[in-house]
Amino acid sequence: MSRRPVNLNLDTSRRFGDNGGALFSGSSYSKSKSSPILLVALVAVGALLLLAYSYSGRGGGGNLKGVVSRVEGDYSCTVEVHRAIPVLKKAYGDSMHKVLHVGPDTCTVVSKLLSEEETEAWGVEPYDVEDAGRSCKALVRKDIVRVVDIKYPLPYRPKSFSLVLVSDALDYLSERYLNRTLPDLARVSSDGLVVFTGYPRKQRAKAAEVSKFGRAAKLRSTSWWSKFFGQVSLEENDDAAKKFNEAATKMSYVSNCQVFHLKSFN
Repeated sequence: MSRRPVNLNLDTSRRFGDNGGALFSGSSYSKSKSSPILLVALVAVGALLLLAYSYSGRGGGGNLKGVVSRVEGDYSCTVEVHRAIPVLKKAYGDSMHKVLHVGPDTCTVVSKLLSEEETEAWGVEPYDVEDAGRSCKALVRKDIVRVVDIKYPLPYRPKSFSLVLVSDALDYLSERYLNRTLPDLARVSSDGLVVFTGYPRKQRAKAAEVSKFGRAAKLRSTSWWSKFFGQVSLEENDDAAKKFNEAATKMSYVSNCQVFHLKSFN
């Protein structure tokens, strides 16, 4: 909407000249009064920026903002893994002692798991970690986290981990690659595979996704996944699903993502 031009007349100019001293006096008073407030605001902003920088270098294995929303307007299922860890521990018990997480922002999940008692954890990051914090890159250097293209076989022996957790990663694979990747994830687990995937009704910012992940996510329905599991000879673990749902109810946990529990290959 265009602004209407201001009509300046001679009377206005005259009033300005007559009262100029008072006007500038009031302005000086306003400035002196607001300066301390401005100074406090700048100090507060600086402290917040310093804290954020400190966290990105030291904290949590990666960028917290990136975990909460990998792409603008999206909800990351990696966040669900963080929230679901207590529920998973209750449902899977001893099977949570040697865990592999596969998916974007895996450093944050691995760091969280390593902070749990009697839990060993590793991670597979399907995408680059150029923007990751120092602690995440340290996990990569130690080979705890590996940057791997999951369209191809994982660099682990069969049954290397008791449990494999997957979040978001499968949503970016075509059915052609899912046929290979999903059975391979089951191959490296001994006690099961837990898949966190988005609901079809949740829309994602496609332009940002393509920029980072190479393609937009394809969010599939529960019935589609159930059918697909059968096609690749993977059996859903009803017992584990029941224990998970019971623990979730007791802990008042409600997932924002679909959660599937699959059996490992015998």
